[in-house]
Amino acid sequence: MDAAGQKARYLTHNNDPEDSGYRDFLSRLLDPLRPHLVPGSEGLDFGAGPGPALAIMMREEGFRVRLYDPFFHPDVAVLEQTYDFITCTETAEHLARPMQEFQALDRILKPSGRLGVMTGMLESWDDFADWYYHRDPTHICFYSRRTMEWIAERFSWDVQFPRPNVVLFQKPGFS
Repeated sequence: MDAAGQKARYLTHNNDPEDSGYRDFLSRLLDPLRPHLVPGSEGLDFGAGPGPALAIMMREEGFRVRLYDPFFHPDVAVLEQTYDFITCTETAEHLARPMQEFQALDRILKPSGRLGVMTGMLESWDDFADWYYHRDPTHICFYSRRTMEWIAERFSWDVQFPRPNVVLFQKPGFS
């Protein structure tokens, strides 16, 4: 799918920051991430989408959040700064070069920083054919718990799985 088709598909999603159901959905990541963050810390909503609801929710709680999305918030200057935390909700499955993207996120995540990822994860690859998640033509990269553990090992990050389809990584601090 070309870029125009991808953007058109993303615009069909309900990303309304005022929608309580969407806020509840995003809370699946925010609730387990919040206790690990220092009030006033600065983060990046990577893949914020057209309605950056998670960033708005976090700003309401006193966090400073910048936005990046190649279609809706394409300011690459935000990718040259470092952050206490990065959120990546319903974005990882769209990455054409996931290793390069995770390397870039590692570079801009401060020591002891947190990366929160929310994406559909398959429990068994045997179930892939019947899995709804791969039917979205913009979903081109798929994960399992083992994939996320491998990513954590690759970057020497700690990893937690606080709820289904939610991963919290922590970058090591200064030695």
